[in-house]
Amino acid sequence: MKFSTTKPELQTALQKLSKATPTRSTLPILNYVLFSVEESGTTLRTTDLEITIVVELAVSTEQTGTATLPLQTLLDVTNELPDDTRITIEVGDKNKTKIKTDIGTYDVSGKPAEEFPASPELDNKQEINISAEAFSDLIQKTSFAVSRDDLKPALTGVLFRFKEEEVTAVATDGHRLVKYLKKNNNDVSYSGDIIVPKKFLKLAVNVLPGEKEATVYTGKTHLTMAIGGDTYYTRIIDERFPDFDSVIPKDNEKELVVNRKSLLSAVRRVSIFSNRSTHQIAFVLTKEKQQITTEDPEKSSRAKESIEGKYNGEELTIGYNAAYLKDVLSHIPSDRVVVKLNSSISAALFYPEKQEGGSELTTLLMPIRLNE
Repeated sequence: MKFSTTKPELQTALQKLSKATPTRSTLPILNYVLFSVEESGTTLRTTDLEITIVVELAVSTEQTGTATLPLQTLLDVTNELPDDTRITIEVGDKNKTKIKTDIGTYDVSGKPAEEFPASPELDNKQEINISAEAFSDLIQKTSFAVSRDDLKPALTGVLFRFKEEEVTAVATDGHRLVKYLKKNNNDVSYSGDIIVPKKFLKLAVNVLPGEKEATVYTGKTHLTMAIGGDTYYTRIIDERFPDFDSVIPKDNEKELVVNRKSLLSAVRRVSIFSNRSTHQIAFVLTKEKQQITTEDPEKSSRAKESIEGKYNGEELTIGYNAAYLKDVLSHIPSDRVVVKLNSSISAALFYPEKQEGGSELTTLLMPIRLNE
């Protein structure tokens, strides 16, 4: 196998591929990139067995073939080469590889291409008609609430529920829940539920912004996203997602309306004085005044701030984990936030005061029991 390409082309491809290289692995081959050089084109592939990335590389082909080469070594040396460098890679017997440039020659050992994991197969492939902008928006609004508990695999991803002309994304970790319904301008050709792992969503949200088109396909076990000459695969979480609608309360009559940024700032300041383990803060709400308080007997610290809001309802004191509350407030796209409450032991609902056109965002946050 022998081909040549430019430093910028190879560097960009390797940087994309590095997103699917595991930091720790018992399979050394997963730290390699598979080169497939054919007359019809050249592709590079990496995988961590959960995510697979395939990119096209513009090359001048001298000899076709396949080989696996250590990704980090290639990326390190490519990063250090001048931008106008032409790079020739030649793989010989026993995968001994030469990287040739005008300023030097570098030897590296590859591995047999047969050792590299096979590319995912898409059974019963169906296209999901959704724009790159809409897909990115759904991910950004919900993925922060995904669970890190591997014992509950269904909660370690975002549920996407596709229906005609609308998509609903839902994420929960048991402490908070986000439901984001978005009307789709295009008719969605696919109907059904898919749970997509957070790792893939984190990758997708980095590559989707700025893209006008992204073709998304679903199969029985994998989801595929194609952007230009790049293709991203992820396994689908084959679990049943909880009935989220049943946990969203319908009887929260008490209402607090407040400036979102002011509330977020107050929570950040007050939480500095909260207990490091519980992050416990409290809302003290009456029609006359609204306050955020905290107290940590262990280090004899306390804090109290008044917030300027409008509260309708009976007097209420309710506790929250400040870290979760900051996350919720940070992901509401509105100058003012509406908080619907019931009691000190029931979930609160957070809404933007004005929903974005064609969408409906609902965030649920569970309270924590306050220390007496």
